[in-house]
Amino acid sequence: MRGAGAEEQPRPLDGVTVVDLSRVLAGPLCGQMLADHGAEVIKVEPPAGDDTRTWGPPFLPDGTGAYFTGLNRNKHNIALDLRSEGGMEVLDRLLADADVVIENFKAGTLEKWGLSDEVIADRYPQLIHCRITGFGTEGPRGGAPGYDAVLQAYGALMSVNGEAGGPPTRVGVPIVDMMTGYLSFSGILLALRERDTSGRGQLVDATLLDSAIAMLHPHSANLLNGGEEPVRMGSAHSNVAPYDVFDVADGQFFLAVGNDRQYRSFVEVIGMPELADDPRFLTNGDRVSNYPQLRAVLAEALAGFESEALGATLLERGVPGGPVHRVSQALNDPQVRHRGMVIEDGDYRGIANPVKLGRTPAGYRWAPRAKGADTRAVLERHGFDEERIDRLTRDGTAVSAQGDAAVGSR
Repeated sequence: MRGAGAEEQPRPLDGVTVVDLSRVLAGPLCGQMLADHGAEVIKVEPPAGDDTRTWGPPFLPDGTGAYFTGLNRNKHNIALDLRSEGGMEVLDRLLADADVVIENFKAGTLEKWGLSDEVIADRYPQLIHCRITGFGTEGPRGGAPGYDAVLQAYGALMSVNGEAGGPPTRVGVPIVDMMTGYLSFSGILLALRERDTSGRGQLVDATLLDSAIAMLHPHSANLLNGGEEPVRMGSAHSNVAPYDVFDVADGQFFLAVGNDRQYRSFVEVIGMPELADDPRFLTNGDRVSNYPQLRAVLAEALAGFESEALGATLLERGVPGGPVHRVSQALNDPQVRHRGMVIEDGDYRGIANPVKLGRTPAGYRWAPRAKGADTRAVLERHGFDEERIDRLTRDGTAVSAQGDAAVGSR
């Protein structure tokens, strides 16, 4: 997926200005999603930079961590000390002209700087304030810091992830942070739509805890309606069978049989049609109840199959399943490439925006910028004259990267 074609297309968020004060993952991901769809996003980093610039290896040739580059494309970048009077003066100018601000400061930080929810609503009535916290700002754990792995544990995701009889296991990607970024993106779009009617901004209150709890389905539904505590089942499913990973001749294969028709087709493909009429496995409920016996039979039967051939045959019969890929295999998969999910443009490599629109697609416009690369240009656009900008940079309030040159709104 390359950027040139996308630059020629209108985008749904053209004309929307976002001030991205966030760091690390959930907020920056949200900001990148908005930027991909046309918003002018101004990323504000502290003088020391976003922590993820140092997260690696791997590092890019300029020393920036690959982690950072995956979350901060298509953004202008300024470096600003918000703990200073001058920094707050600049922030005031930015917010006055913005449609959205994204922040994930520790709860109470904005209030300490004189920007409570009430002040923001009064001073910037058009502004949509997306606040991302771990647990929210009120309640028994209100204000507590939140980190993805901590919320995976606290929100019970770890308790249902891992092998049966084994320890609780963290999901291998920062799924709570990422889901919070996507939900924040959705909340901002809802608030923008509502503002078309009311003319006013509002708070988008996103928490890692809410995201974690929202992802507990079907375990939450099972507990709330059945009363039994969910348990770890490895790759198997609590409500569907066979829905699990199996060893095959050349690796591992995931089988996802969702109904009785698929089950009958599946057992025919593997040469065991008699299993369709076995009273232990007649219905999905029977298969779930007797899954240990079913798994033992299937494990033996599937051991001699090649994953790609099995997947193709099952697909022809309408049975979901596929090989368990490594990351390198997934990113080079022909269908992934056909969907344009890997961006390769000049020196930039990244994952494309998953929200695809037919007429106004998301697009790559420019790579993540150096810290402070657009400081001077952004300050100029917000009414600061050259003398004032020089003072702000001399006293360390603002940091301007060497060779500061703005990227135009493309």
